[in-house]
Amino acid sequence: MKALTEHDIRSSFINCSKGEAKRLAVPRDLGERPWSDLDFLGWRDPGAPDRSYLVTERDDRLVAVALRFQPAQRGFLHRSMCSLCLTTHPRGGVSLMTARKAGPAGREGNSVGAYMCTDLACSLYLRGLKVPESGARFEESLTLEQQIARTRGNLFGFLDKL
Repeated sequence: MKALTEHDIRSSFINCSKGEAKRLAVPRDLGERPWSDLDFLGWRDPGAPDRSYLVTERDDRLVAVALRFQPAQRGFLHRSMCSLCLTTHPRGGVSLMTARKAGPAGREGNSVGAYMCTDLACSLYLRGLKVPESGARFEESLTLEQQIARTRGNLFGFLDKL
């Protein structure tokens, strides 16, 4: 992914108003992100613990979505799998992220959801740059490039529903 600026991010949201995009919290460490290792930029809002945001490149343009989630209340032995990168996490490592649909459907309250890594670090888990709390990912017979393509396909499938 190419390096993004705050302006790039704020102007790419498809499921919130310009005013909402102007007010949301953008990461302050954009210059320090490992851009070449990211398939999308995801972050949690430090001022609103139930909100996250995601930005990706698609067809030479940026697409950003605002997400909401409820912190998981799972048991110690319960594990869940991210529907994007297929990384499994114990406890609250995976959350149901919901995004308001774009346009009139979203204004009527319609939304779409998917189970995602709560920290939205799928790209780093795939590349082994971040280790899930459980200690490791399942070994796959797919190459890293194939896993990245699958993750991007799963993300784009989610975005297509918006």
